[in-house]
Amino acid sequence: MSLRLGDTAPDFEQDSSEGTIRFHEWLGDSWGVLFSHPADFTPVCTTELGLTAKLKDEFAKRNVKAIALSVDPVESHKEWIKDINETQGCTVNFPIIADEDRKVSQLYDMIHPNEDNTATVRSLFVIDPDKRVRLIITYPASTGRNFNEILRVIDSLQMTDEHKVATPGNWESGEDVVIVPSLQDEDEIAQRFPKGHNKVKSYLRMTPDPRANWSGD
Repeated sequence: MSLRLGDTAPDFEQDSSEGTIRFHEWLGDSWGVLFSHPADFTPVCTTELGLTAKLKDEFAKRNVKAIALSVDPVESHKEWIKDINETQGCTVNFPIIADEDRKVSQLYDMIHPNEDNTATVRSLFVIDPDKRVRLIITYPASTGRNFNEILRVIDSLQMTDEHKVATPGNWESGEDVVIVPSLQDEDEIAQRFPKGHNKVKSYLRMTPDPRANWSGD
């Protein structure tokens, strides 16, 4: 059965370019981005892995660990990493799982028979420190992932976990957010959002990014 949002991310033990990975243990108290690739030495994936390496500091600021997966073996991964570093001007700084037996691919439903019986689709999972699946995106093989969007969603998830808000369409970090409809107590609203709010409709109340309220400004 395929994974759904809120499910516990399946644990696994598998070889990788950085040694054996025991997934839940490796993740620890961090958020995780697990993303699959159809195969090694593929052009779109090469650009994606290079981009992920360059975003290391952005992931670190958000307490996020990145981990990739391909159905090819470790030695193939290591050779591919040389190409990635050379062509993308980076140093790959995260593990690539060697899923030769398709164990992880099956656990995460990454092989779609109508697309390909053996290669994984371009799937991505965001997993929180409680090991819950919080985001699932599956791209067609021809379309590279937008990692700025992944960072944006992680920003939204981390903020909305802490505050009683949601983020509107096209929201970017620092922009106004939506007060959740379940919060109706005016005293609590004033306490939680000291910069005030704009009541557009009874169900649509906008307030500045609440993280700024906690920064002492």
